[in-house]
Amino acid sequence: MIGRFSLVILALAVGIAGASLMPGLAQSVRKAVGLASWQGAAQVRGDTTNGAEPSKPKSKLAEAQQDIKLTQEQIAAARIDLVAVQGGSLARRLTVPGTTLPHADRIARVSVKLSGTVAELRKRLGDPVSKDEVIAVLESREVADAKSEYLAAKLTSELQQDLYERDKVLWEKRIASEQQYLRSRNLVAQSRMRFDIARQKLLALGLPQKEIAALPEEPEASLRRQEIRSPMTGRIVERKVDLGTAVGRDSLETELFVIVDLDRVWVDLAVSPADLPFIREGQSVAITSRAIKEKADGKIVFISPLLDKETRSARVVAEIANPDGVWRPGSFVTATIAVEEQPVPLVVPTNAIQTVGGEKVVFVRTSDGFEKRMVVVGRSDGRFTEITTGLGPGEIIASTNTFLLKAEFLKGQAED
Repeated sequence: MIGRFSLVILALAVGIAGASLMPGLAQSVRKAVGLASWQGAAQVRGDTTNGAEPSKPKSKLAEAQQDIKLTQEQIAAARIDLVAVQGGSLARRLTVPGTTLPHADRIARVSVKLSGTVAELRKRLGDPVSKDEVIAVLESREVADAKSEYLAAKLTSELQQDLYERDKVLWEKRIASEQQYLRSRNLVAQSRMRFDIARQKLLALGLPQKEIAALPEEPEASLRRQEIRSPMTGRIVERKVDLGTAVGRDSLETELFVIVDLDRVWVDLAVSPADLPFIREGQSVAITSRAIKEKADGKIVFISPLLDKETRSARVVAEIANPDGVWRPGSFVTATIAVEEQPVPLVVPTNAIQTVGGEKVVFVRTSDGFEKRMVVVGRSDGRFTEITTGLGPGEIIASTNTFLLKAEFLKGQAED
């Protein structure tokens, strides 16, 4: 009994070995013995149930899915920007180091023009301010005397004007003498002159015309106070006084705040004498920094005619927009200056081009996503690349984060 069982096991093992070595063995036999043939699985895609010849395997390029389906919401979430293919220019660029600086026309130093004491500080370091906003209040005997003098001169001038008009009417009716009329005219002229001098003194002390006109209605306690207003919109970058600080003349501090508007900044560049012949005012400049992801475009606004004695380089100033305040004065940057431009029929941003299977491709926008398109590239200046074949003018392509589209395409190819 044991001998017969051993013979059955031996025969079953020989059958399994034979089935694995004979591809032509019927599938029913393979299933009966429980063997999954990897050779049959490799050929099963082309087999038919009626014994037809297996179809030839397709190439990977032919099997690859060319379209990537994405909704508009998915495109926006992936921060994929779109650009139209069009003509442009390629430039030879010069790269130089630089430093960001505050715009020289956007710096304001708030100073006082009289002696006094700081009574209020309404703004702290870093606070934003608007033009004509009150940022501090001073108490000063000098401004109190000037305001009192103005009010007295105003009252005297108005009174003398009334007397002059009365004497003029009396003289015209031959009731008063001409001498009295002339004396009244002289006095009203003198009082008007003293009133104008008092008003000009207040203007020289920094009081605006609107505040001067409102002085007669102000309470007496406010005569010794003077409001300090911001001359421009910006941010407080420096505060030089504290509450109770004596300011003004006689070697006292006169500067209260420094206000800077950073909506536009300068970039100070150092250009070697060999590169100066290629630089001119108005040239476009691209500013980048390792610490900042954004890139800023600007223009050269100044080229110094002098060379630095130590570095033997020329100072070149470029101006860039800084609406978000990411370009902080004092930071080191790199400037790329386009010194020579050459027009080309079609260009795309270099970031729009990816390499798939050794081929250069771009992703063209379609109604339901993107289509992978092979292209032939030409010259490049780093920022833009010429397209010689594969795209036409006006086609919309993805220009940023195209590596996400490449990853999505390769994912679909692997799944196929």
